[in-house]
Amino acid sequence: MSPGMLFIALLGGVLPATFWLWFWLKEDKLHPEPRGLLILSFIVGMLATIIAFPTEKYIIEHLVVGKFVLLSLWAFVEEALKFGGIYLVALRTKYFDEPIDGVIYLVTIALGFAALENALFLFSPLGVGDTLGTLRLSNFRFIGATLLHVGASGLVGVVLALTFYKKSALRVTSGILALGVAVLLHTLFNFSIIASEGRLLYGVFIILWVLIIGILLVCEKIKRMAPRSHVEYPHTGVTIPSLK
Repeated sequence: MSPGMLFIALLGGVLPATFWLWFWLKEDKLHPEPRGLLILSFIVGMLATIIAFPTEKYIIEHLVVGKFVLLSLWAFVEEALKFGGIYLVALRTKYFDEPIDGVIYLVTIALGFAALENALFLFSPLGVGDTLGTLRLSNFRFIGATLLHVGASGLVGVVLALTFYKKSALRVTSGILALGVAVLLHTLFNFSIIASEGRLLYGVFIILWVLIIGILLVCEKIKRMAPRSHVEYPHTGVTIPSLK
């Protein structure tokens, strides 16, 4: 593939993800996260894609399993990489200091993952000069696959937000359960598209949009939760200062 085609593919993957990122960052406009950390989270999401693809290839070449199990393993790889990546670069930092931050960081890394994944899927039709096919695929990735990553990771972020002020054991348990639901959602999306040969495509899109709208509505509740600087922790009488 020529450098020009490579650039177009990257642009086609990154631009839609950038639009979605701009949209979601408006959810935290009162206390925005550090721009450098958001960029790092986005890049780590792209790096996670680089790790995920060869891992998924290894699974399909070395494990003899059914289609649903195979898709479940692929979904687990992608969701685990996204969560592990954002945990390492953002969730352990002092900037994860209010509930909505969990949603913002999880969505950011999800969009980084989707950006490079979209670009990789665009390489094939562009490489053979199929411009119309590229446009169709780009629209599908923009609407469908990107929504899937945002919905799955956003769901985990919402759970982290709603349990932000709970005890550590509950937060960990809730996070693991949310990650399991994200893997299941991811698996069902891929399986429904493949098994139905695209016949359920529009129905799946509607479900994803309902999920995204639901996450946005819950985010409105999350934003009304008191920031850490205003919360007195039970049984201690200690108020934790804001770290932003």
